[in-house]
Amino acid sequence: MLAVQGDFAEHIAILKQLGVDTVEVRLPGDLDGVDALVMPGGESTTFSYLMDLYNLREPIVEAASGGTPIWGTCAGMIMMARELTEKFPEPLGLMDIGVARNAFGRQVDSFETDLRFSPLGDDSYRAIFIRAPGIVRLGDDVQVLAQLSDGRPVAVRQGSLFATSFHPELGDDPRIHQYFLTFAAQGTN
Repeated sequence: MLAVQGDFAEHIAILKQLGVDTVEVRLPGDLDGVDALVMPGGESTTFSYLMDLYNLREPIVEAASGGTPIWGTCAGMIMMARELTEKFPEPLGLMDIGVARNAFGRQVDSFETDLRFSPLGDDSYRAIFIRAPGIVRLGDDVQVLAQLSDGRPVAVRQGSLFATSFHPELGDDPRIHQYFLTFAAQGTN
């Protein structure tokens, strides 16, 4: 769990509910032996600054290149993107997506909606969007797992990389966390 800023405590609480031991990653050495990494929601400019300050940028990129499963929620998605519509912050370039920050509006425009998250079948999932990023470009090998009723993708996967525009850690439904754990345990297949 990337724990330099953001909603990491909320993710940890859900993962503990699911019986998962977590490590709070704040320094490069904290990544040693980590089987998967969650990059939580928060403020992407602050994430970028702190990743650089604590020399985490390169080790996270190396972990992703080595196949470590990584899940980014909201600001985590922004940091995982290959490019942003804005000049700042500098993303990690892990996932072949283009992202616009705050694509769904400001804090006052936050909303919840029911989504069909394809790995869950026909059951709906209540998603919470807070200053959420929007995916504006998808690479050829990026799979859309959930989209809004207007067709905008809000959950995507590319191999061992997974990203959501919304905040599963803020709800009480652990199914998306369970999905990440399942595919992380199985590798990228």
